[in-house]
Amino acid sequence: MDLNVFISNVSNIVWGPILLVLLIGTGIWMSSILGFIQVRYFLKALKLVFTGRKGGGEGDITPFQALSTELAGTVGTGNIAGVATAIASGGPGAIFWMWLSAFFGMATKFSESVLAIKYRERNIYGLYSGGPMYYISKGLGLKWLGMLFAFFGFVASFGIGCMAQSHSVSVALQNSFGLHVGVTGILLMAFTAFVIIGGIKRIALITERLVPFMCVLYFLSALIIIIVNYDKIIHVFYLIIYSAFNPTAAIGGFAGAAVRDAMRFGVARGIFSNEAGLGSTPIAHAAAMTDNSVKQGLISMTGVFFDTIVICSMTAFCILLTDSWHSGLSTTALTNASFASVYGYLGPSIVSISLIFFAYSTILGWSYYGVQCTRFLLGDRFVVFYKIIFCIAVFYGALRETEVVWALSDIFNGLMAFPNLVAVLALSIVVRKTFRENIKKIEL
Repeated sequence: MDLNVFISNVSNIVWGPILLVLLIGTGIWMSSILGFIQVRYFLKALKLVFTGRKGGGEGDITPFQALSTELAGTVGTGNIAGVATAIASGGPGAIFWMWLSAFFGMATKFSESVLAIKYRERNIYGLYSGGPMYYISKGLGLKWLGMLFAFFGFVASFGIGCMAQSHSVSVALQNSFGLHVGVTGILLMAFTAFVIIGGIKRIALITERLVPFMCVLYFLSALIIIIVNYDKIIHVFYLIIYSAFNPTAAIGGFAGAAVRDAMRFGVARGIFSNEAGLGSTPIAHAAAMTDNSVKQGLISMTGVFFDTIVICSMTAFCILLTDSWHSGLSTTALTNASFASVYGYLGPSIVSISLIFFAYSTILGWSYYGVQCTRFLLGDRFVVFYKIIFCIAVFYGALRETEVVWALSDIFNGLMAFPNLVAVLALSIVVRKTFRENIKKIEL
């Protein structure tokens, strides 16, 4: 059997119905026992994001910097290429299921961050370390399972968080501006090394400035396309909801899609983008300066909202409002077509610039996740070796096609979810108890 076919088959198994049901099911369960916290405390969570920048209590970075690091890791190529793939494969209805997975994913993300703060610990340098490997090990008493999660995260950091992203940047710069991939590789490696050698504080300092800028830039660019096609907005909402429960017929270059395709690709691409339930983002929130894990949990769940409900939706509306989804294109080419319909030849360049920022921020965010997984697996002395290898991988990814690497990391990214979700479900009563004890301490 061809290696690519084998890897694709394994990926389909990992990201099959069992994982998707487990991810959504966990979100539904946590939503129910927390009284649908994503509805009741959503406005409060947004207020905390914009008013609690300095934080309070022990930690290494501010609550806002922790959120920025989370968004740096989640807002990436999935927001541009992933959304386009979901529509091309599942039709407009995929966006409804993407929204639904994000809604329940907010409760999962809240729970992950609460546990990350509760079970975090200081390393030999006096900095905080936390995440699924710690709450699995300390909360469940299953260190082997925590190490398994850390191994999956370690491998995934080189693929989805490194080489796949640097390759996306090098291709975008070459196609749009003619920059040689070797030059891109050297620049990316140098910029990455400068940031990650400084540790989480320097990563947070950069992402705190980079993430808001890149999100606003893409949002405004997409908003103009939506405004130009404002007369189709109601129809597109109807199309999304109708197609979520009814097959989408073939039209133009679109081959058609069944309801199960809309569900599968919508849920999978949504979770792939916001990472709710995968266990990566609580690693960043474990470093936050806070004296209240529930407060940080509320802040963290807004990451799903910003990533999926805002950024992913902007891509989706651009594609659907401009009827580009009829073209038969997929991934970034489909998003390019939607932007070109309004901006002309500048459209693909706008997408490329956004993609460059998104991909580079993902490299920074995932470098920290990889460091923490390495620290848990091998100890502090191996962290410096990880950073060196990571920077080399950034350069290598910029030069070479990484389809196999992307597919393999996609598998390990999915595998991270199994031990993490087991822990979240097993510790759900701890999350509820912590929520009830600490929510009253937050000014509402």
